[in-house]
Amino acid sequence: MKKTITWFAMPLLLVVLIINTSVAFAENEKSTEVGITEHLDEYIPSDIILTDHNGKLVNLKQLIDKPTVICFVYYRCPGICSPLMNGLAETIGNTGLALGKDYQAITISFDSRESYDLGQKKRATYLKKIKGQDGAGWTFMTGDSANIAKATNALGFGFKFVNNEFMHEGALMMISPDGKITRYLKGISFQPFEFKLAVYEASQGKSAPTLIKVLQYCYSYDRKAERYSLEVTRIAATLIIIFGVSLLTYLLIRGRRKKAKSVNQ
Repeated sequence: MKKTITWFAMPLLLVVLIINTSVAFAENEKSTEVGITEHLDEYIPSDIILTDHNGKLVNLKQLIDKPTVICFVYYRCPGICSPLMNGLAETIGNTGLALGKDYQAITISFDSRESYDLGQKKRATYLKKIKGQDGAGWTFMTGDSANIAKATNALGFGFKFVNNEFMHEGALMMISPDGKITRYLKGISFQPFEFKLAVYEASQGKSAPTLIKVLQYCYSYDRKAERYSLEVTRIAATLIIIFGVSLLTYLLIRGRRKKAKSVNQ
């Protein structure tokens, strides 16, 4: 009986192994490209110095004293940055949480050519879009190339300068009060409930479940359409492997049973 259970458990273990290996491969593949590489449970470095929208030098780690939402944009972006910021502003106004009290938001320009006064103008624009919030807890920042590199590398934000524009993806990074990365919300629009849950997880220092990684393996970001699409080819290949492994396991079990039956007779 124990042997039978063990043999039937093999396909499930192999499926888990295949998915975990595939997810790890996909993450490794993404780490060398433009996109987001999750650094869950890692901490913000203590030596990142940026300039806030008032022109004041600020230590990023020291600024984080409550659940914090970080997003990378560049203020002159002609692509997804504006929809991302609009999505964040709309979500901030719909969560029922108090910005500046329950959590804070930090927007960082990853274009070292941009100055704090441009961040100040962008901040004024997006604060007008927030419902029922004064925006005191939303900081817009800029920095030099060295400190921007430290920040983007620490948070797994990959970008590339091509044809006088930056290629990049949209995402929010959730940080706990002690500077630990707890969750990534990818895309340019966000459900208030999901956002509120992510803030709560950050307040508790809890990182996102492994299931999120499996979902990310199944979807990829389409930069042209500015949305996530189902990875049909990747999923189909995984299902074919799972089917093959299951069939092989079934044939092995069947063969062992026939052999055992013939011996008993």
